[in-house]
Amino acid sequence: MMSSEARLYTFSQETKDHLRKFRLTTSRASGPQAVIYMIDRKTHEIRQDEDKVVYKSLEEVADDLPDNSPRYILLSYPLTLPDGRLSVPYVLIYYLPNTCNAESRMMYAGAKELMRNTSQAGKVFDIESSEDLEEIPRRLASD
Repeated sequence: MMSSEARLYTFSQETKDHLRKFRLTTSRASGPQAVIYMIDRKTHEIRQDEDKVVYKSLEEVADDLPDNSPRYILLSYPLTLPDGRLSVPYVLIYYLPNTCNAESRMMYAGAKELMRNTSQAGKVFDIESSEDLEEIPRRLASD
């Protein structure tokens, strides 16, 4: 039995493959890596934009986030824990700007769990502005 979200929103096989590959390769990366996902308004397909950029810093991600539309950001962020161990958290960042319309807000809110489950992200962070990305490393380290 599929949830209503799974029926409403779709992932192409290519996207599912990319999500799996991204998760596996980033776990061995030495620096941050991020990808941005959007929901296609007409088809409700969850996908990357045409460029399929892999970002190497949160600053690059911030520069590319739209002002008035939500996005999902998958982030792998290697960091050294206080006890010296290396940790590579893999998280979903749900970007929901205050200025986005109710329709977008509902659409992205409705697909959030599906995106988390499909990407197998460890946890979800909600942010309202691209500036909030600056806080993410600190939030990751404090967990």
